[in-house]
Amino acid sequence: MVKADEIPVANTPPGGWLGEMPPPVLVGCTEPLRPGAPDLRGLWQAVGVERDGRVLTDHRLNDHVERIEQCGNRVVVTSEGVIHDMRTDGTLENGINDVAGPDLEQPSRVAAVFNEGRLDLHPFGIQADKPPLVTRAIVDGMLVWHYGPFKVTMRRVDNV
Repeated sequence: MVKADEIPVANTPPGGWLGEMPPPVLVGCTEPLRPGAPDLRGLWQAVGVERDGRVLTDHRLNDHVERIEQCGNRVVVTSEGVIHDMRTDGTLENGINDVAGPDLEQPSRVAAVFNEGRLDLHPFGIQADKPPLVTRAIVDGMLVWHYGPFKVTMRRVDNV
C-alpha cells in the first residue's frame, strides 16, 4: 500500500503554473479515504455561478475548472495556477501552506477538515465562532463550492 505520507507535499510553483494543468500529485497512492470523508475526486467544470443567491452568467468563475485528488486524509486541489495540498486534520501546520490571491504571492495558511460530508477550509485556523470561508460538497452528483459570497456548481468531466 502506498500511503499519503509517502508522497511529497506539493506547492504552487513561483508565479503559479501556466498552460496545461500539472500532473496529479497523489498518483499511485492506494491508501483508502479516511472514514467519513466525502469522495470529491475528479476533474470538475463550472456550470453555474451565484453571488448572494443571484445568478452571474458573465462572471469569470463560469470558466472555472479544478482537479481534486484524495488519498487517506489528504486532499489536493489544483486550479487557476495553484496547487493546494492539505491534510484534513484541522491544523494549520498540515493544512494549506501556500500562496493565494490574484498575484499568487500572498501567503495562505488554511486549516482543512471534513465536517458533515463536506470539506471545510478555515483561513487562520478553526475558530468555534466563525464558519468556514470555503466549503466543497457533493450535492445531487454535483460539486458545490462555496467561497465567501460565491456559490459555484460544477459537474464532473473526468475521474482522477
